[in-house]
Amino acid sequence: MEKKVSIVVPIYKVERYLEKCVSSLLNQTYKNIEVLLVDDGSPDRCGELAETFALKDQRVRVFHKKNGGLSDARNYGLKYVTGDYVMFVDSDDWLDEGIVEEMVTHLKRYQADIVQTAFYYAYDDYLLFDDRYHSEQDLPTLLDQKTVMLELVKNERVKNFAWGKLYRTNLLKGLPFKKGVLFEDVFWAHQVMDRVDRYLILHRPYYYYYQRKDSIVATFTPKNLDILEGLKTRLKFIEKNYEHLIDLTYMELLKASFIQYHLLLRNKHMDKKGLYRNSIRSFIEAHYPKLNKATQQDRELKRQLRLFMIHPYLNVFFLWMEKVMRNLKITKRPVKLKRVSYKEVNPYRNLREPKGKEYHSKTS
Repeated sequence: MEKKVSIVVPIYKVERYLEKCVSSLLNQTYKNIEVLLVDDGSPDRCGELAETFALKDQRVRVFHKKNGGLSDARNYGLKYVTGDYVMFVDSDDWLDEGIVEEMVTHLKRYQADIVQTAFYYAYDDYLLFDDRYHSEQDLPTLLDQKTVMLELVKNERVKNFAWGKLYRTNLLKGLPFKKGVLFEDVFWAHQVMDRVDRYLILHRPYYYYYQRKDSIVATFTPKNLDILEGLKTRLKFIEKNYEHLIDLTYMELLKASFIQYHLLLRNKHMDKKGLYRNSIRSFIEAHYPKLNKATQQDRELKRQLRLFMIHPYLNVFFLWMEKVMRNLKITKRPVKLKRVSYKEVNPYRNLREPKGKEYHSKTS
């Protein structure tokens, strides 16, 4: 008998998007699924809509709870998972109808603990695909445990997102999402990867990550600084367990710190007394020796660090000048993601993974 796949979908204020999301789950070519819709105290009609899905399809289970945030809703859903494998789907996203079948097939064939698929950044009128790390012609890539942790820290081929991945259910036991924070995946992902022996990447995009203008992540608030706390938590974990990744972790934390500092400058009304900016500056100053060492191989980042240490505004000015020079074509423009129209997206029957005798294997 086919293994069961549990799909956990937290629901909150997504009345406009819920039907498209759930329909994409129920239309999967892989039929042995259960869809756990967790109504996180949504004030709109989400809970009512969820119940209508359950009436139409017995594979849908609905849970209603008081609002506790995305992490709390995911944790709640995990308690009721009965499948051998589990996926997380955000309720404003949607899936290609063949994603579950492809993931299960490859997880079983290559005895992987997690299978990850590439994804589209989905806008209303077009899609973006990151073809720097993925190509639809590539064979799947198999990573060992040390390499997947490296890739996670780099946040390039292996993203911090919990969604877009199929997990063996027993892999997640005892690893709840941290409640009450944004960017909860950053607090969680390294703990999961620490348990992985075999991690498989499918390079074709089967997941549609919808870019809402009103989403929590797209709208800046001081809560966005939670990402820095998540990366600091990860740094402590890496220092204890993956000494060879300490410098890289410091670099990623520095990059995120600069981004958040610049966002605070653009939203000074949210930091009138400069408390958040001072907190970032204090961290960088306190850890300057380690940050300076970590940036030895990245000249531009080292330059930004030194300018920031003189005065944070010098760093901002440097980045502004870089933008001006790119516009004048004096320096190279940053890499742009591949733009794809919805008409170009092939149906699932043409999207099956390439066949080959051997899959690419990356080891440390």
